[in-house]
Amino acid sequence: MKSRFLFILLFSFAFWNCQNVNISQKDETLIEHIKLLDTYLQNNDAKIIDILRQDVSFGHSNGWIQNFEDFKKDFSSKKVMYKDIQQTELSEIKRYKNTASIRRKIKVSGTYKNQDFEMKLALLEIWIKKNTVWKLWSRQSVEIKP
Repeated sequence: MKSRFLFILLFSFAFWNCQNVNISQKDETLIEHIKLLDTYLQNNDAKIIDILRQDVSFGHSNGWIQNFEDFKKDFSSKKVMYKDIQQTELSEIKRYKNTASIRRKIKVSGTYKNQDFEMKLALLEIWIKKNTVWKLWSRQSVEIKP
C-alpha cells in the first residue's frame, strides 16, 4: 500500500513537472516577443535590435558570449544563419515586477561559417519590461544531447 502511494505520488509529480506552462493573459505580450525573437533570428531580420536591450548578453551553447555590439556585428555579417527555429516546450515563466525568467526548449537548424548544424537547445531567457515593451536582457543556451 505504501509503495503504491509512493509510486502514484512520484508519477503525478513527474507528469505535472513535464507539462507546459499555462499562459496567462498578462503574459501574452511577453510570449509574442519571444515568438518575434525566434522569427527575427530565423529570417535574419534587422528588427531584432528593437527587442534587445542595449546591455543584452547572449551565452551560446558552444561557450561563445556576445554583447549587444558583438551580436549586431555578427548578425549583420550572417556569421550564423538560422534555417528553422521551432519551440518544442515552454516549461517555466517566472515574473517579478517588470522582469520575467523564461525556460524553454527549441529545435534549431542553420549554418555557422558555411557549416550546417541542427540541434536541440534548452534556453534560459531574462526579459525586462519598460513601460509596455518587453526586451531581452539575457539569454543562455545549452545543447541537449540525445
